[in-house]
Amino acid sequence: MMVGESNEPWLGKVPSKWAIRRIKDIVELKCGDGITSESITPVGDFPVYGGNGLRGYTTSFTHEGHYVLIGRQGALCGNINYVKGKFWASEHAVVASMIGKIDTYWLGELLRDMNLNQYSNAAAQPGLAVDRIKFLRMPVPPLEEQQRIAAYLDASCVAIDAAVDAKRAQIETLDGVRREIIQKAVTRGLEEHPPLKKTGNIWMNELPFSWELVSLKRVSEIQGGLTLGKIYEGPLIERPYLRVANVQDGHLNLQDVTTIEVPKEVAHRVELRRGDVLMTEGGDLDKLGRGTIWKGKIPNCLHQNHIFAIRCFKHKLLSDFLAYVTASRHGRDYFEATGKRTTNLASTNSTKVGLFPIPRPSIEEQRGICQYLDEKLDDIAQVVKGIESQIATLTAYRKSLIHECVTGQRRVTQADLAWVGRGESLSSRPSR
Repeated sequence: MMVGESNEPWLGKVPSKWAIRRIKDIVELKCGDGITSESITPVGDFPVYGGNGLRGYTTSFTHEGHYVLIGRQGALCGNINYVKGKFWASEHAVVASMIGKIDTYWLGELLRDMNLNQYSNAAAQPGLAVDRIKFLRMPVPPLEEQQRIAAYLDASCVAIDAAVDAKRAQIETLDGVRREIIQKAVTRGLEEHPPLKKTGNIWMNELPFSWELVSLKRVSEIQGGLTLGKIYEGPLIERPYLRVANVQDGHLNLQDVTTIEVPKEVAHRVELRRGDVLMTEGGDLDKLGRGTIWKGKIPNCLHQNHIFAIRCFKHKLLSDFLAYVTASRHGRDYFEATGKRTTNLASTNSTKVGLFPIPRPSIEEQRGICQYLDEKLDDIAQVVKGIESQIATLTAYRKSLIHECVTGQRRVTQADLAWVGRGESLSSRPSR
């Protein structure tokens, strides 16, 4: 039976035997303010949560037991985790320890449902307003019902997560199929077993007999871009220009395109043309040299010097075919092997781009291959879209199920526990 309003906008009505309590009445929230690397004495190898990765020991902030951890700062603000055993929590985590008989897993799922991130302070680096959340009111069922809710959600979420993982594995498999389709089409054509010839090239030692292997610089013009910060004299014109951030993996992000003032002759030299294939000079290694076609959505647009604009000679190479070649395993192997690597990023240059070996069939065959790939990959994309929709449905159901159970909208019985096949044993709960 439900009773009147709880006076909490997010909660509504609660069951008659449930209490409404402030967080501070059932949970002690401990924060590691003032803890620095100088105050830590290393004494062993045990997990550290919420911070800079230091391992150590302090009297107040080493814990042992079963706790809920709340992320306190940055992107993890408000995130919920569970931990058992011995651990140390930094100033970037809030340790929630139970006061009285409270089920840890039930509490964690309730706090997750409350979306604590909304109680962060408005700063450049968001931080959880702990003193504020202490006074938030929450529904508290009897301990036995807490445990039933916890066991039911544990088993149900494990099943949902397994289904989501299986769906994501399907997407990975389809991505592998997509890559193989591209690789075969741009290196062997559409015949099942085409006659091959040796090329003597280390990057592609065989290709169809009627094809040729040519360097990209022989079938295209490689256009460099604007060097930012340069001072010009004389009259200037204002033009939009693409930065590296606008050129994504296989698509363009044109929501934030800035402008620059340059002389008219400079603008003409670095202006993009419809059909140009854009390649970034630097970034993640697996995205280096991957081509994205400029469709001319922004008139008179220029490009930064860290983006190459590849302008194919139309009678020799189609832009779409080049984009597919850069996305193939052949393209990935070349740019990953020739890219100059730093700690986290990689870079290439116009010379290496120009030497990229292109398997080149006739223009007519290129056009047929592109049409074939457009159709095949669109079919795969539609299947992936359907699977992603199923994942979204499962994720939304998981969130809704948790909300209904921890707020009492759905009452969990012993029959529910028997149905999910877990009983009341909580010992095997995973840390999520």
